[in-house]
Amino acid sequence: MKRILVTGARGQLGGRLLALQDLVDVPIVGVGSDELDITDRGAVDAWVEPGSVVVNCAAYTAVDAAESDEETAAAVNATGPRNLASACARAGSRLIHVSTDYVFAGDRAVPYETDDPTDPQTVYGRTKLAGELAIREVLPDAQIVRTAWVYTGVGNDFVATMLRLERDRDTVQVVTDQVGSPTYSADLAAGLLELARTGGGGATTLHATNSGTATWFDLARAVFEGVGADPARVRPCSSAEFVRPAPRPAYSALSPASWVAAGLTPLRPWQDALGDALARLE
Repeated sequence: MKRILVTGARGQLGGRLLALQDLVDVPIVGVGSDELDITDRGAVDAWVEPGSVVVNCAAYTAVDAAESDEETAAAVNATGPRNLASACARAGSRLIHVSTDYVFAGDRAVPYETDDPTDPQTVYGRTKLAGELAIREVLPDAQIVRTAWVYTGVGNDFVATMLRLERDRDTVQVVTDQVGSPTYSADLAAGLLELARTGGGGATTLHATNSGTATWFDLARAVFEGVGADPARVRPCSSAEFVRPAPRPAYSALSPASWVAAGLTPLRPWQDALGDALARLE
């Protein structure tokens, strides 16, 4: 491995990967969309060098906006990954592609395994699945890592939003009927770096989230409690009270079995990760 190329490096996950440079003895090079448009095949070819590992964190993640902008979502989430896979195939480089829990229907009550049937219910989910399939067609041994509920606590992610609302409002309503695995971007980035370094035993589809499950309501209360606020200020509500253009999965927890089987370090419980994230923000 001569270098690690991180696409989508200006996002919450890509940025965390760049911060891990001291842990490896090869350069970690990060590019944002202003430096590399992954939908431009020629530009992708120019960036992917032989002997590198490409970690694709670039994605169109505006779940609601995608419902009325499928063309753009498909370009970034499907055409872009195909371009990266093609470039890696020509260069003899590895590709690690970050995907999502939204490729599943979200209609079960046990964590999804990597080989469970996919059935995305949103444009975002369909375009992300299209990206997975395009990669498999071009580069079968690429490694696809699905994750879920990723946060940093900065910007507009869920944890950052709860921190802002805690300061601005007396109470906040949060849904109790959506279940998933909150995932701290720093933990996920460390896991991806381990995968880049070790190869993960050649596993081609993996699930990586912090362990355990929660509802958004649970997570919001944990954020309030973590900053010394009264968690009772978070009030429960149902998804029906917050209708959005794109339906959210009712249950989208991902099983860690594939990650463990690949010999990779399990990500810690989500409660511990959240506590660390809040402490770092302070």
